[in-house]
Amino acid sequence: MDRLIYTAMTGASQTLGRQAAVAHNLANVTSTGYKAEEHRLRAVQVQTHNARPDALPTRAFAAEASTHTDYAPGPMNFTGRLLDVAIQGKGWLALAMPDGGEAYTRNGSLELSVNGILQTRSGIPVQGDGGAITVPPDVKIAIGRDGTVSVVPESGAQNTVNVIGRIKLVDPEEGDLVRGADGLFRTRSGDVAPVSEPTQVAAGYIENSNVNPVEQMVAMISLARQFEMQIKMLTNADANDRAATQILSPR
Repeated sequence: MDRLIYTAMTGASQTLGRQAAVAHNLANVTSTGYKAEEHRLRAVQVQTHNARPDALPTRAFAAEASTHTDYAPGPMNFTGRLLDVAIQGKGWLALAMPDGGEAYTRNGSLELSVNGILQTRSGIPVQGDGGAITVPPDVKIAIGRDGTVSVVPESGAQNTVNVIGRIKLVDPEEGDLVRGADGLFRTRSGDVAPVSEPTQVAAGYIENSNVNPVEQMVAMISLARQFEMQIKMLTNADANDRAATQILSPR
């Protein structure tokens, strides 16, 4: 009886965690460059600290965990905005983090700070060849396919094109990437990824989220049914326990 209760109880608890992950994906359906996170349930044998490692060989509980990230590219949306860029195919934009390290994102909706620094919407500077890219005032900006940032003066010699930097584009192994609490990706070892020359961007586009809302809604409904089944199993176990107690109790 206790095996049924334990399995159903842990299954119901961990199903709620997986529902939260699906809800998080649904909440980011419209987030630029977002990559869906896949969660799964698995059975884990109970480990004990007793001398015998097989003290509870028949006991197992359900565990929920993030198994992998879906790195498939999302659909590209044309905006015509000069500071919008989308990675074509595989690759990432490198960001200069406050701790001196780098983080990587597919969200290419960029902007300029009050000091002219090219940064994300959340205020994180884009990593350039030699650090942050600073754009002078009163210029028109153009971003090339290789990430080169050029400017043309809006007054004076308007036919003069000046290259002020190049956005660092990287393409580390997907299995070497981990998602942080801030939604940005970093290498598992914490090392800086090298520049990827083949990686290119499309200016005037942004990459939409790769979350499929229909699939996520179906998963949410399935998890709700699964939770109801596990709660019903707990109810049945309680009913069986009461019936057994009545049979064994003296009359």
